[in-house]
Amino acid sequence: MSYACPMSFIRVDTNISRINSLFVSTLVLAYFINFTVFILFFLALDFLVKLYGDKKYSPLFVLAKYSKKALRLKDSFIDGGAKRLAAYFGLLFVLLLIMAHFLDSLPLSLFVATIFLSCSLLDVLFNFCLGCKIYFIIKKIYPKFMV
Repeated sequence: MSYACPMSFIRVDTNISRINSLFVSTLVLAYFINFTVFILFFLALDFLVKLYGDKKYSPLFVLAKYSKKALRLKDSFIDGGAKRLAAYFGLLFVLLLIMAHFLDSLPLSLFVATIFLSCSLLDVLFNFCLGCKIYFIIKKIYPKFMV
């Protein structure tokens, strides 16, 4: 089965997703510059809105959409289920960062942030979504996953 084959039959613009990943990476880095936990709360809220609400109300999605328009990027679509799973991973990483913040564990924060930023920046710089790759492997094993 090809990666281009829609598995969830919901398609999302990969350019908007990549710009969104850039904003997420920037905010995680901003957290490490000043250790303001509200940045992580904002990210958690943004992921929750995208996953459980309507993504058109997500501040980072709106900003990414306008950035794509300003940069005059063309549409490039990918399976939405894959990006949805990647967003669940993003939410998990943000929640782990919040937990590490309140445990006052800098090593744990650095470990989680390194993995999170690596995954996010792979998407931004090389259009390689690790969460998406995991999704496609799971879908081959469990075809009814995230239906």
